[in-house]
Amino acid sequence: MAGTPLADRPATDPLDLVRMIATTRLALPASQVRLSAGRASLSLEAQVLCFVAGANSIFLGDALLTTPNAELAADRALFAALA
Repeated sequence: MAGTPLADRPATDPLDLVRMIATTRLALPASQVRLSAGRASLSLEAQVLCFVAGANSIFLGDALLTTPNAELAADRALFAALA
């Protein structure tokens, strides 16, 4: 995100994100793993993989604290792909 200390870093590989979610699910099985800021930059397939790896919720709505959120149509497509 522009203006933050990590603004100049390359984007995280989506498969690394999937691995982090899977590791979190194994290490903390009772935790809530929620996809949030930056989710809109992931492909539908990457988001589905995040849920397969152990994510169990998302934030809905037009905007998060400092970033726009995914469009409602995109969220509906995600839920349809997960069904």
